[in-house]
Parts: sequence; structure tokens; C-alpha cells
Amino acid sequence: MARSGQAFGRTWWGERFLAALERFTNPGRLQRGRAYATNGRIVDYGIERGTVRAQVRGSINPYYGIDEEPLYDTTIRIAQIEPSDWARVIRRISTRADVITKLLQQEMPDQIEEVFAAEGLHLLPHSKGEFKTDCACPDWENPCKHIAGVYYLLARDLDRDPFVLFSMRGLPRKALQAELLKSPLGQALASGLTSEPPAPESAESLHARPTKVPPGAPASHRAFWLGAHRLPPAEPVPQVRVPALVVKKQGDYPPFWHRDNSFVEAMEELYERVRTKSPELK
Repeated sequence: MARSGQAFGRTWWGERFLAALERFTNPGRLQRGRAYATNGRIVDYGIERGTVRAQVRGSINPYYGIDEEPLYDTTIRIAQIEPSDWARVIRRISTRADVITKLLQQEMPDQIEEVFAAEGLHLLPHSKGEFKTDCACPDWENPCKHIAGVYYLLARDLDRDPFVLFSMRGLPRKALQAELLKSPLGQALASGLTSEPPAPESAESLHARPTKVPPGAPASHRAFWLGAHRLPPAEPVPQVRVPALVVKKQGDYPPFWHRDNSFVEAMEELYERVRTKSPELK
């Protein structure tokens, strides 16, 4: 579930991306970077071949000899997954109809992390070592506030398009979907997703039009009540005897029974005596 009331990390994958940053980044720098991402100081931003490139307006600082507002070149890269590892992940995804369906529908599957974990990998970054960053500013600490600001724009893009993360990891959207369509399961699911519904047929009216039906010959009262053909004789229904049903509902010791023996057994014995003396009850 995404964090509410914020412009970044609105999806679960965007939130986990920011959570990874928070584990190894100074909170103060993240806060200043967030401000850079929201106040228009990042004037040029784009993602090309898995690398984020941006230009960020810095601050005037006479102490460092900066008398005019500078413009810093900033880059961010995430460690890419090797082609052989991607092949293993694709093979595993190709056996999961739930994951393939979501990916073909341009959605991030909830189970995507468990698929990568089964191969000893992960799609979302987990450590500082997976990020390679650079900024032209004089700040020696990494990430600086300029890099942190670009991080937030990247999180925003991940919210909008989860396939940005696949591209940053080395497998663009089209390449991923092409690999999925090579599997029999991917082909079957893709055909179901792309099949077009039948075209609607035009009609003269939205309502059924009444039609005239010629009346038949009037029936006599006898034919109306008895019908044209006589019904077959009813077959006799065999009687089903349930011995002492009402008695057995009372149980062995009903409230009115004060003897030590079972009320049901006593009544069964009585019924048996009556049947023996009166053959017509059998």
C-alpha cells in the first residue's frame, strides 16, 4: 500500500524504492532533495539507456566562490542485472500466469519480488552499493541534495510507469514483453487479452416491437379445464413408514417420563405388542 498525502511513492514499488534510499541517506539531505524536486530547481531531467541524467540549479554561496546560480550535471545509475540472470527470471515468470497477465497489462505484479527472490535476485534496490551517482557540485557527501532531488523524480516516474525499473535494471519494456511472448503460456494469455469483442449490431429500435398473432379457434369449457388429452393415471405412492417418529422426537427421558427405563424403548415395545395383536396395522 502506498503512502497517502504525498507526491512521491504513491505505489507500493515507489514506496519501497524510497524506503531503500532512506536506509542509507541522511534524512536532512533527503528532505532538502525533496524540496529541490518540488520547487522547480531540476530544470532538465530524462532517462536514457538505464541512466538518469538531470541538470539541477544550485545555490549561490560566496564562501565557495559561487556568486551566480550554478547548474550542476547529475547522473544516477542502478546496477543492472546480468543477461544470464534475466534469462533465469524470464523462465520462472513464464510459468506464472498471474505474473505474465499483469505484465502484459502494463501493471506491476504484487508477486514480482518473490519471483526474483526465488532466483536469488531482486528487482527493487536494497543497498547503497546498487546506486552509482555523480554530481558536479562541490559537496563531497554522496548523495548530495541535488542527487537526492533527482531520486525523488525517479520515484515519481516509477509510480507512473513500473517498467522504468525494469529498464534501469537492463531490460526495457519491449524486450521484456517480447521475451514473455516467446513462451506458450505468454502467447495464450496475450491472445486472450488482445481478442476484440464482437462488433455491436444495429437495431431499428431499442425496444421489442409488438406483433399481431391471429387468434385460434375458441375452446369449449370442457377442453379448457380438461385439456385436449387426458392425463395418464397417477401411480400409487408407496407408503413410507417411520416407526414411532413422534415418540422418538421426545428422546429417551422426556420431562414427563419419571421411570428409570428409556421412554423410547418402552413405547417401541408397546407398539410392537399392538402390531402383533392387530395384524391389519402391519
